[in-house]
Amino acid sequence: MKHIALLGSTGSIGTSTLDVVSQHPEEFSVVAMAAGSNVDLLAEQVKKFRPELVSVGNEQGAAALKERLGGFVRPEIVYGAEGLELVARHESANFVMTAIVGSVGVAPTLAAIEAGKTIGLANKETLVSAGPVVMRAAREKGVAIIPVDSEHSAVFQCLQGERKDDVARILLTASGGSFRHASRKELQDVTVAQALAHPNWSMGAKITIDSATMMNKGFEVIEAHWLFDLPYEQIDCILHYESIIHSMVEYRDKAVMAQLGTPDMRVAIQYALSYPGRMDLATEPLDLVKLGTLHFAAMDFERYPLLQLAYECGKAGGTYTAVLNAANEVAVDLFLKGAIRFLEIEEIVRKTCEAHRGVRVPTLEDIFSADEWARSQALELYTVGL
Repeated sequence: MKHIALLGSTGSIGTSTLDVVSQHPEEFSVVAMAAGSNVDLLAEQVKKFRPELVSVGNEQGAAALKERLGGFVRPEIVYGAEGLELVARHESANFVMTAIVGSVGVAPTLAAIEAGKTIGLANKETLVSAGPVVMRAAREKGVAIIPVDSEHSAVFQCLQGERKDDVARILLTASGGSFRHASRKELQDVTVAQALAHPNWSMGAKITIDSATMMNKGFEVIEAHWLFDLPYEQIDCILHYESIIHSMVEYRDKAVMAQLGTPDMRVAIQYALSYPGRMDLATEPLDLVKLGTLHFAAMDFERYPLLQLAYECGKAGGTYTAVLNAANEVAVDLFLKGAIRFLEIEEIVRKTCEAHRGVRVPTLEDIFSADEWARSQALELYTVGL
């Protein structure tokens, strides 16, 4: 049986993971979970899944969770960054699903690797910010990192039974996000509500905005570089509006392997949990006859400059990708709060990256330092005016 420690239990990936667990109680159990501030939902999850250890965002949340649980048999309750790492290291867990958003996922992922846990990686910022450190630690510990993002799961599945030397390139598909048919002029005054209306997927606010700017795809390019040990020149992106082909691998003989399915993250989540086997899943099957047609378009880097910037930062290496991620986190948060316009996300991220002087072979301390500097720089750009 897989005993799961779940980081980010109340988010989109977390709730989908718990749904998969509910469908296969004989195969999976949740022994530890961590969430941020959604204490009401967390209390419901604790009552249903009965974990041994639970972490919340802060001390006030821990007190609130104890109150919500009332006379229910309580797990051990911890909080904060230390709580996240305790959940990640929990001795009963043999699989850690890391589904929290942002670079806050780096430390608990490293803690799980140090403890020898198999990682289900749904937190792309972990490899964007600290790819060289995380992958080196995983190699040293002999820990498997199984991708959960739909695109990387698709590539992972297409690579099964194949030789890495035969891979010509990876093709990551992108829906184009909320504004895929809008011109840059039309993006000047878009609202937060418009940006959050993704045409295909139901996701959290931050990743939905990243999808609209194509920063999410940029992060996936960087993540693919680390997960599959391929140079950026062998990682391409293509627009695919229906989100049915989740990604593809082209081989030397020009054969192309693709993984198809309806847009349901539970498929990738369950594959990570059940790998190398497969299990039944209660989800809508793909009906290609009913679908009829799939549409594709070339990626426009002028339309999506943050994707181009992600390639540039990835090739520059070192701390540049950590700065890219941190600046984007700040800018997206400012946009969601209504403090900046949509296109100013790009401007803040670009100017922050341009001002950075990178460390080529960073330590974890270098990465955290660059992250802190980038957040300060991005906020300063907002404060003094772009």
